[in-house]
Amino acid sequence: MIAAIAAVCLIALWLLISGITRYAFRMVTQMRLYRYPDESLLDYLLRTGLFTKEKYDSMASREVQTTSADGLMLNAQLFHPYPNSDKWVIIVHGYTMSLRSSLEFGAMFEEKGFNLLLIDQRRHGKSQGKYTTYGFREKYDLQAWVHWLHAHYGPDIRIGLHGQSLGGGTVLEYLSIADPAVKFAVVDCPYSDLHKLIRYQVTKIARLPAFPFIRLLNRKLQAKAGFRLEQVSPIQSVQQSRLPVLFIHGTSDRYVPPSMSQEMYEAKPGPKRLVLIQGATHATSYPTDPKRYKQELQSFAEECLEEDRLMADKAGKAEKAGKEALAETGTGGKPCVAAVQQAWQTRTQLEG
Repeated sequence: MIAAIAAVCLIALWLLISGITRYAFRMVTQMRLYRYPDESLLDYLLRTGLFTKEKYDSMASREVQTTSADGLMLNAQLFHPYPNSDKWVIIVHGYTMSLRSSLEFGAMFEEKGFNLLLIDQRRHGKSQGKYTTYGFREKYDLQAWVHWLHAHYGPDIRIGLHGQSLGGGTVLEYLSIADPAVKFAVVDCPYSDLHKLIRYQVTKIARLPAFPFIRLLNRKLQAKAGFRLEQVSPIQSVQQSRLPVLFIHGTSDRYVPPSMSQEMYEAKPGPKRLVLIQGATHATSYPTDPKRYKQELQSFAEECLEEDRLMADKAGKAEKAGKEALAETGTGGKPCVAAVQQAWQTRTQLEG
């Protein structure tokens, strides 16, 4: 009798654990998407006051698509108000949202002369996909959009990136494969490591023990979605990248703790900036302090592009000096070695 009761209890416990694991898997990879009102993009913009109809009409907006590396149709909304500008920004939304949530950030960049590409991440909005992988595959989707911009607007464009929450993780994961045309990134409430984030949410928010739930979740992620928590670690990409990054995080974020942005800021080499918005919860830094958010974002983007322009000018001058040195010939038509060495030394100093 006691053995039978124990067996029933064990079965019940296993069913409970399995049920919680299935629920966690759905919450992590297939959470119900946010439903926007059934209205056109223009109606949404007019209702929210982000753009007037006249402004929208002047921005040459159109829907565009590309294909992911694994064959999914990916959707985006393009705004091309500045045909003569080489400045572009790709804006990446958060979990369960769509490109419409990126419009408020797009307006800040548009004010500074940027053309915009607002993307629907896989499984979101009008893009195809079954599972969210937190940057594991999304970074290659972002790469596909960078290639799309090059194909349609040329190799000399300069691109900035903006991502919020899941979008921030996607952007930071992308740093490991970033195209040279990408000049800066702005990440709002990003996570530094997916395993660490899920452990935090399981133990601190759900109040469940890490064992056995994280191990079981990992197995299900591998079997169903094709990745493991340990394979998504934006901080590893950050540590290897010198691309300028602006980290923005709310001090009252309990979903993705601000310590994650602080940790990545401290670990990152090269140009960087950390902005903590007092009192902001998850993904609310902009509505909490719109003036500071806008000022920090715009000044960072302008500084990065100005620095890039200066470096390009210096590199151009060094290359010109090298060509002039090679054109100088000594006896018998041989290049003047001293002149070539001087030009090379100048270029090395400028690039360093």
